[in-house]
Amino acid sequence: MRRVLIACLTVAISLTAAAADATPPDQLVRQVTDRVLSLIKANRDEYARDHEKLFAAVDKEVLRYFDFKVMSRSVLALNWRRASDAQRDSFVKEFRELLVRTYATALLKYNDEKVRYLPVFAKPDDKQVLVRTEVVPSGGGANIPLHYSFYRSTDGWKVYDVSIEGVSLVTNYRSTYAEKVRNEGLDALIASLSADNRRARERSDSSKK
Repeated sequence: MRRVLIACLTVAISLTAAAADATPPDQLVRQVTDRVLSLIKANRDEYARDHEKLFAAVDKEVLRYFDFKVMSRSVLALNWRRASDAQRDSFVKEFRELLVRTYATALLKYNDEKVRYLPVFAKPDDKQVLVRTEVVPSGGGANIPLHYSFYRSTDGWKVYDVSIEGVSLVTNYRSTYAEKVRNEGLDALIASLSADNRRARERSDSSKK
């Protein structure tokens, strides 16, 4: 449960480095955290009944600002270089949907946990910035490190990786997917993601009946 919550906070917060926004990364994290978690608290019952509304809210408030191509390229690593343009496009599409559905649903498990913001050590001309936070469990226990790696793009600050308790999100997916590609090929990985997404959509549709 704890890791699910952290994962949902990861996406809800980290995928929100606003494009074309000169706001410093640490302020972006604070602003977006407050906005997203307020939405969840205010609409929890409605989102629980209709996941599509939850997905739409997350897409509107968060995902339009995230560069999934950058993350996908990092996740696939060498396999990205070897992929065709069609394969790249398909992977980005399916990987994006997987993250949206997995973590937007996990947001419903938020239970008033607090986020502690640690000092940011950065210079005005830095191209990359690490924003360090900690999730404070509502039931007590040790704080959980949650860090965001930002880079400065032509459109503003964007997140390119997140680490949870010292584990990189990109590295975690990279190792998992590399084995799949090595054993079965990139097309098989894309097909597997597509099938997972289709089943998730079907479950969401059936829950509304």
